[in-house]
Amino acid sequence: MAPKADQEWREETSQFAYVPDSDAEKRLVRKIDIRIVPTVWILYTLSYLDRANIGNAKVGGLETALGLTSSQYSVVLLVFFVSYVVFEIPANMILTRVRPSIYLSVLCFLWGGVAACMAAINNWQQLAGVRFCLGVIEAGFAPGVAFYLSSWYKRHELAKRYSIYYTATAVSGAFSGLLAGVITDNLAIARGIEGWQWLFLIEGLGSCFLALFTWMILPDWPTTTKWMTAEEKFIAVQRLKHDGIGGVAEGDEPTHKECLKMALTDWRTWYLSVMYMLATGSQTIQYFIPTLVGQLGYSGVSKQYMTIPVYMVALVCILTFCFLSDIKKERGNFVSLTSLIAGISFIIVVAVDAKKVKYAFLCFAVGCVYAACPLTLLWVSSVIDHPAEKRAVAIALVNGLGNSASIYGSFLWPSTTGPRYVQGFATTTAFILTLCIMAQVFKVLLRKYPSQGLNDTKRIVDEKQSDVASV
Repeated sequence: MAPKADQEWREETSQFAYVPDSDAEKRLVRKIDIRIVPTVWILYTLSYLDRANIGNAKVGGLETALGLTSSQYSVVLLVFFVSYVVFEIPANMILTRVRPSIYLSVLCFLWGGVAACMAAINNWQQLAGVRFCLGVIEAGFAPGVAFYLSSWYKRHELAKRYSIYYTATAVSGAFSGLLAGVITDNLAIARGIEGWQWLFLIEGLGSCFLALFTWMILPDWPTTTKWMTAEEKFIAVQRLKHDGIGGVAEGDEPTHKECLKMALTDWRTWYLSVMYMLATGSQTIQYFIPTLVGQLGYSGVSKQYMTIPVYMVALVCILTFCFLSDIKKERGNFVSLTSLIAGISFIIVVAVDAKKVKYAFLCFAVGCVYAACPLTLLWVSSVIDHPAEKRAVAIALVNGLGNSASIYGSFLWPSTTGPRYVQGFATTTAFILTLCIMAQVFKVLLRKYPSQGLNDTKRIVDEKQSDVASV
């Protein structure tokens, strides 16, 4: 906020007082929920549809049309995550200086257009190129929303909201399977266009259309949202400060370079990055679910439809464990619990021969992996709070490095290891059980080395004041 605007806002709100958990605060939170949660959920659903429909397109005719080999498909998946990881930090640093309502909506419009372009590709090299561009654009969205939500909600409110937001990954997976089945079955060769091409076109252009409206609904920042009264703005700011997520005085904010340095030199950033790499490395199974389901005896359109229950179980797991995490105000134990259940379920999938049992435990395993991912990422906002831009950089770094696991994760499931895919399941099990252990170790380390975000900020402010005094 500019100095003049900041002074005007302070004068305007000087008459108000903040009372924690007051009726006024509860009304404000409900008002914020109505605007933010459904909108970012829709955006994330569109993001995941346009990112993950490659798996449905593969079994819906893309593989045959392009003559895709297993290694070529892995490269197509890999290039998305290369660009996604590289551009996450700069994208999130931009978000702290612009209007999120415009920024997030523009990203949606752009990734929808790029996703639709996949319908026009003629070979796997072109597909890889378009996927690389898709990664560049989507890089700013997921970490951006994580930072955006942490700028509106208290720490014990975040998991419930983020879990609802994160269910978009499960819903989009289920909806993608349903939509892919309908499209590839009914629109194959319609107007000379293959079913998999219709899939890319319909989902991509749908994102472009909805992006035209989301910017009108999303608020920007607590002090700049026009539809909020002066008292509501005051409460929105003070409740975050009361929760330990506040800013510093105008003019004392650390620079981009200082925030980047603070995030990079904080041991918690790197520890959480490794944890999130294990979580997202396990989640790369999502791109092979249609293939794994096919190995259980399902074929044709039924192979698309049988992916739906997997994602519905994931939806239930995300909501259940994340809501409980907020109620108990606990992250680590729930990260460990979901990871442990997932690891045991993966072992059972490989060990048994009964296909129905395999399918059931595949659902449980994927569901718990999906729950572990948001719980791990939310831990960043809980332990790295000050200043806001350091938090933004840390979230982007953790999210970016975490998603780098998808680069090698995409090579864990070569078709030559089917039908049991022991290599993929063994590696994924090792990832998720290591995450289980690391979560408990992190809890011990946090007690021994508590948050020092305020100390980092104070040190920088003191250095600035010392420099001024010495002039």
